[in-house]
Amino acid sequence: MGELILIRHGETEWSRNGRHTSHTDLPLTPLGERQARALAPLLADRSIALTLVSPLVRARRTAELAGLAAPRITPELREWDYGGYEGITTDEIRRTRPDWNLWTDGVGAGPAAHPGETPAEVGARADRVLAEVAEAAGRAGGDDVVLVAHSHFLRVLTARYLGLTPAEGTLFQLATGAVSRLGREHGNPVITAWNVALPQSLFPAAAVPETPERT
Repeated sequence: MGELILIRHGETEWSRNGRHTSHTDLPLTPLGERQARALAPLLADRSIALTLVSPLVRARRTAELAGLAAPRITPELREWDYGGYEGITTDEIRRTRPDWNLWTDGVGAGPAAHPGETPAEVGARADRVLAEVAEAAGRAGGDDVVLVAHSHFLRVLTARYLGLTPAEGTLFQLATGAVSRLGREHGNPVITAWNVALPQSLFPAAAVPETPERT
């Protein structure tokens, strides 16, 4: 395999407002769609063997607008289940839990369908994705594998790739519409690029054609 390319989806209304968003299936904002199209030139020179994408619409739409062909929907790439903190900002949580830290404390209990995940549970899910990537690497030759997913999950996955604890994902800030790359140096796991995005002034006018409206 070449490199493992990580893409965080473009902006949504909740990501813009700092609201924790896991299972709530929000679309991209107009800026989020422009961010997604701006990924295309950052990926144009890559030889990609496989793209895995979260089932949520913000990730699938990002992959589509970035020009990634035939992505495989992968439920394990969904965002950290925030349980009772879904849709709530960190500032709001800290009104009742002043010292709260997602990376060490996890989330408040949610409903049965979305009870929330601990850092360790998200780390275990990231390990399963990395195992799937490792299996795919044997068939990829020197080509890249792309993951299109969500901020906190990709940060945990990066920590696990580097042999760190899930909580050490806190070290890797990740913006909407950004590309990062993980690779190897002398057999050791390394970050080869992190949080790369075109500035808005350089966004291509139409890196990928608009999807026609359906009537």
